[in-house]
Amino acid sequence: MSSLQIGPHSVQPPVVLAPMAGITNAPFRTLCREFSGGKGLFVSEMITTRALVERNEKTMQLIHFDASEKPRSIQLYGVDPDTVGKAVRMIAEEDLADHIDLNFGCPVPKVTRKGGGSALPYKRNLLRSILREAVGNAGSLPVTIKMRKGIDDDHITYLDAGRIAVEEGVTAVALHGRTAAQHYGGTADWDAIARLKEHVGAVSDIPVLGNGDIWSADDALRMMRETGCDGVVVGRGCLGRPWLFGDLVAAFEGREEDYARPTMKEVAEVMVRHATLLGEWLGDEARGVIDFRKHVAWYTKGFSVGSEMRRKLAVSSSLAELADHLAELDLDQPWPAGADGPRGRTSGRNKVVLPDGWLDDPYDCAGVSADAELDTSGG
Repeated sequence: MSSLQIGPHSVQPPVVLAPMAGITNAPFRTLCREFSGGKGLFVSEMITTRALVERNEKTMQLIHFDASEKPRSIQLYGVDPDTVGKAVRMIAEEDLADHIDLNFGCPVPKVTRKGGGSALPYKRNLLRSILREAVGNAGSLPVTIKMRKGIDDDHITYLDAGRIAVEEGVTAVALHGRTAAQHYGGTADWDAIARLKEHVGAVSDIPVLGNGDIWSADDALRMMRETGCDGVVVGRGCLGRPWLFGDLVAAFEGREEDYARPTMKEVAEVMVRHATLLGEWLGDEARGVIDFRKHVAWYTKGFSVGSEMRRKLAVSSSLAELADHLAELDLDQPWPAGADGPRGRTSGRNKVVLPDGWLDDPYDCAGVSADAELDTSGG
């Protein structure tokens, strides 16, 4: 299978780690890259353009990349074209990254209620203005976008957004096959990914990537076969499964027999390493272990781990305590059948929180103000 071309960057296999708030920080990206042998593209947490331009301390930490990360990939969130342009220019001029992805897919209320994330493509002229500013200020850096099908079934935007992206010089488009109203519930619409590929392919050769319900390497191969997309974006499927990126490399190289099936002992070792990396990144072991707590249920899913032990693991406050609790488990447990299923948020249909009058006119940008720019990064 051919490599994925993102501007000057050849990505082989054609696999991208989706930005996830509080998850795809430098330590987690390091783990994923280690399992993949450095193959693939690994995107940072969402970075708010306003916070970046203002050099917010937390934001500046989030854009730190390990020396081994090539290409360095940043996802930006912004709703003001001028601020987005300034942030992109800052990244280009100060050599802060090698690739910029723009977030038009986040469905959480604190983002959509300001007209950002998956709400924004409904305003076609605003979307165009943001893309124009981003591409115009990026210099040689490739700019890509990630989006959803639309706000809800009555307000589908992805085909218009794909056309606008092509017209404004975007390098690649990625589609999560759900609406904002679906959040992460139901089943991703892979047919929409196929339609976007056909729609974009009629006027451009830029890559179209698919996202949604990739829980295993075989799912990734199946999505590409069924939709014709040029690559896959993996989000919740790698929660507690950073070795999935090793499986993806094996799958695209025709080595399915090399898929990881770690024992509980091997999983426990990865858990301790993950917590250690977080502590080193945060500069404090206890903070690293506390930040790691959210990952415990994902790593142990499917294994025989009692509720009391899960609680102990989820309240550990030091590496030694975490390791001691893990040592109490039956570490000889083999990889459990069915452990590759859904993880993370699975909420169903919800009413999307939008600015007042947002749906009145798909072209009028009134109602988008400066306070729509979130002042913190990471989602």
